[in-house]
This record gives sequence, C-alpha cells and structure tokens, in this order.
Amino acid sequence: MRSGVRLAAAVVVLAGVVTTAGPASAAAGCAPKIQVLGSLGTSAYDPGNPQTEGVLALGAGRLSVGVSGARPVFWTGATLHRVPLPTADARGELVAANKGGLMVGRVLGADGYVFTYRAGAPAITRLPGSDYAYGDADVNDAGYVVSRDRAGVGLVWKDGLRVRELPLPGDAGPGTRLDLVTAVNNGGDVLGMARQDYEDPETGAHHQGTYPVIWPGDGGPAKPLAPTDQESRVQDLDEAGRVVGYDRYGPGYRFTPWTWAPPYSAPGTSPGVLNTHPYGTFEAIGPNSGVSVGTARFHPEEQAVPDQAQLWPGTGPVLALPRLSPNRASTAASVADDGRVGGAAVNAKGTLKPVIWTCATRQAYLPQP
Repeated sequence: MRSGVRLAAAVVVLAGVVTTAGPASAAAGCAPKIQVLGSLGTSAYDPGNPQTEGVLALGAGRLSVGVSGARPVFWTGATLHRVPLPTADARGELVAANKGGLMVGRVLGADGYVFTYRAGAPAITRLPGSDYAYGDADVNDAGYVVSRDRAGVGLVWKDGLRVRELPLPGDAGPGTRLDLVTAVNNGGDVLGMARQDYEDPETGAHHQGTYPVIWPGDGGPAKPLAPTDQESRVQDLDEAGRVVGYDRYGPGYRFTPWTWAPPYSAPGTSPGVLNTHPYGTFEAIGPNSGVSVGTARFHPEEQAVPDQAQLWPGTGPVLALPRLSPNRASTAASVADDGRVGGAAVNAKGTLKPVIWTCATRQAYLPQP
C-alpha cells in the first residue's frame, strides 16, 4: 500500500519555528533524521514533472519502493536493489508494496504495463490486460492490485489474474471514462477519478469535467464524491475511507491540497497551503494516522522558493519537512503509520536523492513567512 502517526495537539516554539510534538509511542526508539538511500542516477530536480528518483511507497519493516535512475527499485534500509526488467532500456517505477512484500510497479512508455514483483524473484510478472502505465496502481495487504487500462476501464487483479472490472457510476454521462485508479485500502475500497468529455451532436453542447469515485469494498455500486470547483485529482485513501488529493486549476501547475471524508456527500475541504508557497499537493495519507504528505510548490516558471516536502497532521496548518540541504528542493510521496515519510530531496551538490524522513511528525515545523 501507499503507506503516519497522529500528532498531539501540543505546540512548542523552538528556534524561531513552530514544531509539533508527537505522542510518546512515536518517540520511543525513533531517531528523527533524513535518511539518504542508495541511488542509480545523478539527476537534478525538475519542478512540475515526475522525478526520476524517489521513495514512492513504504512497505513493512525496512522495505521501501520507488524509482532511481528512471528504473524501478526497492530498498531494504538504505541498500538499493534493482528490479529485473525484460529489457535493459526499459524504464519504470515501483509504486506500491503490501505487508507481505508484494510490490507493484509500472513499465512506462507506449507499450507500458503494470507488473508485480517479490524480492529475489528472477523476473517480474506482467498483469494480464494491463496495457497502459501512465496512470497509477496500488495493492492492499490481501494482494488485490488495482489500475486502469488504455481504454479507461478500471481493473482489479489477484494472484496474477484479472478478477474484476470497475464500472462507472450509474449516472455517468456519455463520453465518461476512468482517468485514474489510484488506491485501494484493506477494506477493498478503490479510489479513482472519472472524466467526461462529450459533445452533444444535437445541441453542440460540450460536457467536460472530472470527479472522484469510490468503489466500495462490499461490492456496492460506484459512488461519486462531491467535486470541488476545479479538477480534483485524488491520490490516496486510508482505512477509514478518508481521501486526499489536490485541485488543479488555471494554466500550469497551480495546485491546492484537498481532503474528503465519508459519506462524501459534501465537497472536499482544504487545510490551505504551506505559508511559504502559493500551491501544494497531497500525495498520500497514512493508513490509520490521518497524516497526509505532499509537496509545497510554485509554478515552475515563477519559482521564488524551491519546492518543499510538506506534512499535514489532520488538524491545524500544513507544516514543512526539513530540506536535505538549505535552499534545495524536496518532495514527499508516501507516509507510513510508523512515522516514516518517503520522497526525494536535493543534496548540497545539486543531485536529487531518494530519502526517508524518520519520525517525520517530530521534524515537521511551521516556517516563518
């Protein structure tokens, strides 16, 4: 799973910043630091675009998965391991892992597809019917894998077999397809985003827009979430059904982080953005913690401050995670209930590195504007 520790309400002012105090259970045996993981590449940070280095999901124990040198990799602790792809020039990434060590990844490109992999296996397993890998994928602890195909159909696999299609909501209008299938929790709830693009041949009216969708784990009909006024790109959901993502509006990369909560009858809400940046995203939420993470951003052509990894404990303001090097960019993409946050950060030499913030809630702070 895309894998938070709930923050206590106490606030402590230290050294000119506001930081948050985590619970005693998080503090026990936990050393707050930025752990730099092994990497294949020497790329720089590319604002507004997918990165070729980073921790995209956190598994059990010391396992984390992601991308390095534009190749799918996983780590045990800080040690990097390559995933055996069928060709040397294939590019891709691992995007999810469950507690049993099953990893899910994507081979990118025109002939891309979704695959599963276990440490030590001689080869990856391509999932039947997956013919598109520019969307997303996820896996839960029961081994159910979710994604979508090129035709915009949501798919579910188990033990390497295709077991279910995800139908559109019953009231979906013509010209609607699934744009994204992004997450599945242990209750079997699946999260995605539908997009309509249809011109009525009789009236000439153009119907266009997006809205988030939940497929309940009990097999009930697809449930649309009340949309915001902008394009809502949903990214993750937790065990209680809380959903995180962001709105995209206007030209370029103007994002606002949003959350939705069951029963989804009201539009999502936003905690706002990090006080040093005009835009931001939520990319993941802890399975049980309510902690969400993402990246505080500027438009790539209007950079005043480098992008920065951010954390929201579920109440109060959005907080910053420390940079690996002063005035260098960072981004967060995953969070686990044990306090780890995974992502990428630029070091003093200007090189982007995959990183994990340990005891992340104890490191998070409110910058001075």
